[in-house]
Amino acid sequence: MTQNEFFISVDEHVQEHPGVWTKRLPRAKWGDRIPHIEAAAHGRERWVVDGSEIDLSGVADCGAAMAERTENPQRWSEVPAMVYDPQQRLQAMDRAGIDYAVLYPTVAGAGGQTFGRLKDPEFELACVQAYNDWLIEEWASVSERFVPQCITPLFPIEAVVNEVRRAVANGHKGVIYPSIPMELRDVPHINDAVYDPLWAACQELGVPICFHAGAAAAIQIPAYQGYSPPLAAAFQAITRPASSVSVLVNLLISKILMRFPDLKVVLAESGLGWGAYLLEYTDFQAKGDQLPQHGYALMPSELFKRQCYLVGWYDQASIKTRNYIGTDNILWSSQFPLATSTWPDTRVSIAKSFDGIAESDRQKILWQNAAKLYKIRLSS
Repeated sequence: MTQNEFFISVDEHVQEHPGVWTKRLPRAKWGDRIPHIEAAAHGRERWVVDGSEIDLSGVADCGAAMAERTENPQRWSEVPAMVYDPQQRLQAMDRAGIDYAVLYPTVAGAGGQTFGRLKDPEFELACVQAYNDWLIEEWASVSERFVPQCITPLFPIEAVVNEVRRAVANGHKGVIYPSIPMELRDVPHINDAVYDPLWAACQELGVPICFHAGAAAAIQIPAYQGYSPPLAAAFQAITRPASSVSVLVNLLISKILMRFPDLKVVLAESGLGWGAYLLEYTDFQAKGDQLPQHGYALMPSELFKRQCYLVGWYDQASIKTRNYIGTDNILWSSQFPLATSTWPDTRVSIAKSFDGIAESDRQKILWQNAAKLYKIRLSS
């Protein structure tokens, strides 16, 4: 395959298997607090962490791999191996024309928020490190086509930075962090200078900080209780990308990007179209509110184009806004194995999205931007 046909999918999810934590954490110390699967009502099974069920409508989130996309498996025996077995995942990637996959968690939360809610910092760190080690040992070691990203403890910031450094030294190429940590525990606002060591570490190590849509429930409207499970899932899937709007506005106004000019930020599962509107409006509002007179050396759109990335996967109409967003600032994914994934017809979907798009833009968006960001050395 030639490089102009490469596709680096920057938002793929691994499914943690039942032994990820039970095999790595000592039961004598942690007992049933360890993340594990246990029986629930009506013959179902559920993941339990520290005595509480996690917010997952089944034991895996893999609608694209199921016979019925609207149904997640309710027992581990129903989970397709392609979502948790790296060898079979490679075959699934080949089927859809996915050359490299940048990985996000499922049980740990798309933004690592599952463990961010834990109030015991020692247990939180143990769970985080077990996930990070598992991803390197059982996925990245199998194939360089898997691009691992670490999760971190939520706080204190010294523990966050220590784990980032440890994980990157072990091979992780991105850092996943909750975009609104203060909704998970009583910690400072994300804009507080106490987080500066995290931004500084990512900048120094040359790894992006990744905020995944849906990891912050506080900025999402909950689904109406009267909705059926498929309708509730559809509502959440549609509203999830829109939740990235507040995250990006905060980044552009907070001066975090100004203080750390080489920090790179990925807004995963964001979609594209709203980005063009937001950048235009934020610049307009910045002028009206005289932000340049208050220490802003660059306009919000300039900060964005220097440091931020949006991620498309289905976009056809909104990819036409790429020149406003910046073709250097757009990445692409298949979203496998989520129900909204383009898998297994990813290449067909890409052909539709990129119909009439210049080849130079196509290559940037499908692989060149991601290869540069994640320092992926492509093999032809």
